[in-house]
Amino acid sequence: MTSPHKSGFISIIGKPNVGKSTLMNALVGERLSIVSSKAQTTRHRILGMLNGEHQGTPYQIVYSDTPGVLLPKYELHKSMMQFVKSSLEDADVVLYVTDVFDDYEDLEFLTNWKDHTETPILVLLNKIDLVGSEKLQERLDYWRTIFPHKPILPISALESVHLDQILEHIVDKLPVHPPFFDPEELTDKPEKFFASEIIREKIFMNYKKEIPYSCEVVVTSFKDDPNILRISTEIYVERVSQRAIIIGHKGESIKKVGMEARQDLEKFFGKKVFLEQFVKVEPDWRAKADKLRSFGYSLD
Repeated sequence: MTSPHKSGFISIIGKPNVGKSTLMNALVGERLSIVSSKAQTTRHRILGMLNGEHQGTPYQIVYSDTPGVLLPKYELHKSMMQFVKSSLEDADVVLYVTDVFDDYEDLEFLTNWKDHTETPILVLLNKIDLVGSEKLQERLDYWRTIFPHKPILPISALESVHLDQILEHIVDKLPVHPPFFDPEELTDKPEKFFASEIIREKIFMNYKKEIPYSCEVVVTSFKDDPNILRISTEIYVERVSQRAIIIGHKGESIKKVGMEARQDLEKFFGKKVFLEQFVKVEPDWRAKADKLRSFGYSLD
């Protein structure tokens, strides 16, 4: 006899650059969240659905990858933290991700949530492949003082170590509920979103210092013809000097971004891609609420 269907929302939260997006991609089995070695790569809340059966129990897990928790410095950061807060509000289970080099930061809203929530929390100590057993034990002891009475699981998202135990924990905690989404759906985001994110990932990989953080990619045209996908984009920066850096000498830098992005776009969409990129200046866009809303950020 089949057990009742379980379904729920699983929020993945933690500080920037602890491996949340790598974990999300590993858990879902698809590359939905962009990844770079720089902090604050993720700016939106991204849902990824996983359907399956565990020990006779059918389930739908709706994972939610969120921006890294930080103290907001401008409007963009406020929007990013709003995504985090909303994910906590509807979570059935929270995966709090940290790593073997990280310490807890006492941000007011996070600490208030941690100390008062009744939502099940599983603490994931990531990147254990980078340290020895003595260092690992030291970090486990530290995090047990931060999250007393909460389960703490050492993992490596990159090497897929102990990820099966995460699934067991989640399915055990999920409420009995029919699927929230069609089993054929993989994510809540449209194709245009992933096109812009892939391009933004290449910007993070190819530029240094403030440049990646000052960029926003907007898809202005997305035409899916039978034999080719035609994508036009606008890359917004905050200063004229940043525009010159993005473009590079004789356009070499932006061409490199376009070439690398096109390769990943073709892999993601499974067909040839024609990509256009235009670089525009929008002074201080990260501090402008109206501009952020036009880019799809929530400030409410």
